[in-house]
Amino acid sequence: MSDAAESGRSAGVRRTVIVGDGIAWLRASTLTPTQAIVTSLPDASELRPIEFDAWRSWFVDTAELVCRTVAPDAVAVFYQTDVRRAGRWIDKGHLVTLGAERAGAACVHHKIVCRAPAGTPVRGRPGYAHLLAFSKGSTIQPDAVGADVLPALGEMSWSRAMGTAACEDVCRFLLRSTTCRTVVDPFCGQGTMLAVASAYGLDAIGVELNARRASRARSLTFRIGHGLA
Repeated sequence: MSDAAESGRSAGVRRTVIVGDGIAWLRASTLTPTQAIVTSLPDASELRPIEFDAWRSWFVDTAELVCRTVAPDAVAVFYQTDVRRAGRWIDKGHLVTLGAERAGAACVHHKIVCRAPAGTPVRGRPGYAHLLAFSKGSTIQPDAVGADVLPALGEMSWSRAMGTAACEDVCRFLLRSTTCRTVVDPFCGQGTMLAVASAYGLDAIGVELNARRASRARSLTFRIGHGLA
């Protein structure tokens, strides 16, 4: 049984966090044109026990579900870091795109986020992440000329979180190029995206299976120029 808590924010901005399964919530939801989904789909290591091929299918199916759930003129935004499996790179940007194309959505926003300074040797996970937005409609306004590489990730509330710099970029994109004014994260973790959305005056809805993380997602705050608290 789901448990939801809502907390008011300044100037009428609201945040709702639900303890529950994000997939079930998506299947039961009908989103409006003012609601954008912004999320990072879980890695295979977060869905144990699951075989890799099963996770890959789940990942593509879930990306498709996310893109089908948003309204035609809204956007679905994904923040994803590639992984290495048995010596081979798994391109999560490609997997997300496969799901989006099955839903009839096209990429309308794509940036690379540096997880480590360019030129820095890294082990394990790569030093970059994908930030991709998809829409089934054609009303998304093109971005003004700007950098397509974010030089820093920003703060992270935990090891699997979106960095605050990526979250801020998403908020600016939503405000500048879409009519979406509510951020929905069906895999919200500790709620970094929700906290940054609140700071930018956007309403936020999060779903998180882990009750402890959901509790943190309700209370996490972000102040522009000051960071997470």
